Amino acid sequence: MTTANPDDNSTAPAGPGDNSTTPAGPGDNSSTPGDPPHPPWWKKWLSGPAALAYAVAVVGAVVTAVVTPVGDHVLNSLFDGPSCPGDGAACDGKNPQNQGCAEDAGTFKPTAGNPAHLQIRYSEDCEAVWAKITQGNPGDQVTISVTGGRTRTAEIAYDHDQFTHMVTVPDGEFRVTACAVPRPGGKSTFERYCIQATEATAWR
Repeated sequence: MTTANPDDNSTAPAGPGDNSTTPAGPGDNSSTPGDPPHPPWWKKWLSGPAALAYAVAVVGAVVTAVVTPVGDHVLNSLFDGPSCPGDGAACDGKNPQNQGCAEDAGTFKPTAGNPAHLQIRYSEDCEAVWAKITQGNPGDQVTISVTGGRTRTAEIAYDHDQFTHMVTVPDGEFRVTACAVPRPGGKSTFERYCIQATEATAWR
C-alpha cells in the first residue's frame, strides 16, 4: 500500500482520453481554442469616443485653414483655373497670376511720391490691367478703375502686399487709375493717393 506524501506537488501523467488542462498561472495570456479573436488595436482606437474626438479635430483643422487668408487664397486658386488669355472679356474679375497673365505683363510704377510702392500692371495678351501695392499693412486697400469700365478693390489681409483682380481694357485707347488707400487708424502713415496710366504709358 502506497501512502501519499503531503509535500509531493507532482502531477500524475495524463492517461488516455484525459483532456484536462493545467490551470493558467499568473501572467499567462494564452487563449483557449474557444476564445473569440482579439480585435486589432486600431479598431479599438477608432471606435467610441476616440473616433468622435478624431473626427472633430480633423473638421476643425479644415475649417480653420479655410477661414484664414492663406486658406482663402488656396481655395481661390483651386477654383480659378486658366481660361482667359487672348480673351479680355473672359479675364475680367479673375486672378492674373492663376491665369498666367502676369508672365507677359508690363508695369508702371512711379519712383517718386509712392510710399506704398503702388503699381499698375497691364497684360496685352490678356487685354486687362490690375493694381498692386507692396509696402502696405493689413487693412490697407488697393483699387483699379478703367475709365468707362469696372473697378476692382483688394485689401491686405496679412504681410505687406496685395493685388486686385483684373479689369478688362478696350482695344485701342484706355485710361486706368490705381489708388492706395490706408486703413483708418492702421499702421500705414501715407494718405490716399492715386496714379494713372494709358495704353501709351512706358510699360516696363
